[in-house]
Amino acid sequence: MLIGYHASHEQFSPSELLEYVQAAERAGFQAVMTSDHMAPWSARQGNSGNNWAWLGAAMAKTSLPFGSLAIPGGWRYHPVVLAHLVATLSEMFPERLRWIALGSGEALNEYAVGRGWPDKTERNERLEAGTEIVRALLAGETVNSDHPPLRTNQAKLWSLPEKPPILLGAALTLGTATRLGEWADGLVTVRKPVHEMKQMIEAFWTNGGAGKPLALQLQVSWAPTIDRARTAAWHEWRNAVVKADMLAELKTPGEFDAALQDVSPEELDEYIPLITNGRDLLDLIEESASCGFDEIYIHNVSRDQNGFLNFMAEQLFSELKLHRSSPS
Repeated sequence: MLIGYHASHEQFSPSELLEYVQAAERAGFQAVMTSDHMAPWSARQGNSGNNWAWLGAAMAKTSLPFGSLAIPGGWRYHPVVLAHLVATLSEMFPERLRWIALGSGEALNEYAVGRGWPDKTERNERLEAGTEIVRALLAGETVNSDHPPLRTNQAKLWSLPEKPPILLGAALTLGTATRLGEWADGLVTVRKPVHEMKQMIEAFWTNGGAGKPLALQLQVSWAPTIDRARTAAWHEWRNAVVKADMLAELKTPGEFDAALQDVSPEELDEYIPLITNGRDLLDLIEESASCGFDEIYIHNVSRDQNGFLNFMAEQLFSELKLHRSSPS
C-alpha cells in the first residue's frame, strides 16, 4: 500500500505547495498527487497555479514520485502539447512521473480558453481520441489525426523518456469507470461510501480493467478538534457536495459559491471525514485498501497543512512503522 500526499493547487500558492511537498516527504509520505486547475472551486480557496510548470520545481526539490490529473481534450492543452510536457518532465526525472490520470474535464478549468463546452458524450469522445494521441507520441510514433478539434499533423516528440508514465483514467461515476476499463492503464477516483467504491471497481474490472492499478484520492479534514475540522471542511471544500454532472458544468468559482451558499457545516460530514487522531485515519485507509486500492493519496482540505503533516509523522507513519516492525 502506497500512501501519498495530495497537493491542492486550488488552496495554496505554488511556492507554498513547494514547501508542503518537501515537508510531506520528510513526514513519511511515499508519493504526491496533484490537481490540474485553471481556477479554484471557490473564491475562498484563492489559488490555482500552473501544475505543469510547478511539477518541474517539485520534482527537483524532492525525491518522491508524482501523479497528476490531465485533460487531453484540446481546450487548455492540445494532446500534442500535453504529451510534450509529460515527455519532457519524464525525461528529466526518470520514472518520477509515475502516472497521469486523464479525464473529460470541467468547465471551471477548460471554458476559459473560449472554445465552448460540449456535452458529456462529445467530451468522452475527445478524451479517448486525445488519449490515443498522447499514448502514441509517448511511444515515439509520428502521429496524424483528423479528429476535428484535435487535428494533428506529423506530430513527433524528439526528447522521450526511456519509460513513460502509465495513463490512468479519472472517474467520478459508475458509467465513466465502465468506459475507462477499455483503454486506461488503471483507475483513479475519489472516496465514496464503500459500496459505491466497490461498484466502480467492479465495473472497471469487468470491462477490461482487471489487474490494473487503482488509486484513490482520500479527502479528509484534519484539526485538533472535531468542531475545527468541520469548520475547515465547510470553509474550504463545500464543493464536495456537488454532484458529478453539475461539477463539470459550472463555469466559475462564483457560480460554485452561489450554488453552495446554503450548505451547512454539518452537511459536509457526509462527504468529508473529520479527523482528529491517527486511528480514525488508519481505519479509513484500511477501508479503502479493502476495496482494492493500491495507492491512497490523502488530501487534507484544511489550511493547516503543517499541523497535518506533523500529525501524519507522529500519529500515522510512526504507528505504521511500529506495526510493520512488530513480530507476527
